[in-house]
Amino acid sequence: MLVGVEQEKTVQGASMEISVSRQDLLRELTATQSVVERKTTIPILSNFLFEAGDDGITITATDLDQSIRTTCAAKVKKPGSCTIPARKLYDYIKLLPEGDISIKLLDNHWVQIRSGRSNTKMVGMARANFPQVPEFPEASITRIPVASLKSLISKTIFAISNEESRYTLNGALLILKAESIAMVATDGHRLAHIEKSGEDFPGIGPEKKTLIPRKALSELQSLLSNTDAEALDFADDDHTLYFRIGARVLTSRKLTGQFPNYEAVLPRDNNKFVVVRSEDLSGSIQRVAQFADERSGAIRIRIEQNELKISSSSTETGESEDTIDSPYTFDPIVVGFNSAYLLDFLKAIGNTGEVRLEFKDSQSAGQMRPEDGSEDYKYRYIIMPMRI
Repeated sequence: MLVGVEQEKTVQGASMEISVSRQDLLRELTATQSVVERKTTIPILSNFLFEAGDDGITITATDLDQSIRTTCAAKVKKPGSCTIPARKLYDYIKLLPEGDISIKLLDNHWVQIRSGRSNTKMVGMARANFPQVPEFPEASITRIPVASLKSLISKTIFAISNEESRYTLNGALLILKAESIAMVATDGHRLAHIEKSGEDFPGIGPEKKTLIPRKALSELQSLLSNTDAEALDFADDDHTLYFRIGARVLTSRKLTGQFPNYEAVLPRDNNKFVVVRSEDLSGSIQRVAQFADERSGAIRIRIEQNELKISSSSTETGESEDTIDSPYTFDPIVVGFNSAYLLDFLKAIGNTGEVRLEFKDSQSAGQMRPEDGSEDYKYRYIIMPMRI
């Protein structure tokens, strides 16, 4: 009987002992901690999985919908694995001074963390309870330039729907063709579409369309902002999307369902247009929007002979009007828009350069485009009018 107890102790206590630099560990924990489930009914999802092997450690976080797995250089004294409460570990490591940190698995899933004169023990959980995270499929990989994808996400992510019931709109559609990459997002009231030509995707047939959930795009945006890599590997299977950026792999469950036929709503004959400086337009909208109806945020745009007037009024706050001088030679037009939607687009282009506003009439969708956009990127934003 005693032998059995001793064996049990050895099994639990012998595995995993590593030494890692605080700087390296904190960098990887920062990259992975945003995926950790904060309020979960499954306690293991609040933990990081640490796996120590011959070539360092692998750290994994998952909330079942998505996961991030990353590697970190470390001196491995004893290979093995353990799980550690993610938030507590992240907050604690942030407070430690620079230097080496030793992490050792003790009995009953407790984990000891030592750094200089600090000695801490945390209550972990059984490694066996940590969910299986899908492995990156090495077949049929598409390499996508980091700079292009980063730009596509920042120009569309704000137009994704927040309504959970409209789940096919809770993501952006990535469209890969042999020589171009595009992304489109819509919430039913506005649509952002950007395409970059001059790319080279030799393995892509006529086109490949992939719906990427908002949460995954948000993680991807963060990972792309913190990498020196010039390209990432993209792959998918029936259920999962995979993005490999350097030593980090993000996986996400696919959104099921059909993205709407966005091409049908792209305006064809918006032949009235006005060109204004983005900065001027943004400033005017922000001022006037202070006096718009709080719920709808609706403002009125009136364009007539060489003048663009933006106005709003509400019984609670008052009224406001701003005028911008700009060449305009078409019939006068008055149209209402949600001010926040206009500002989202102007912010996405950095409130710089000039922007072109294109209209057909006061009942049809308006279109906004950067006037001095680059040759490679075609960016347009379609916004439905409001009745005022």
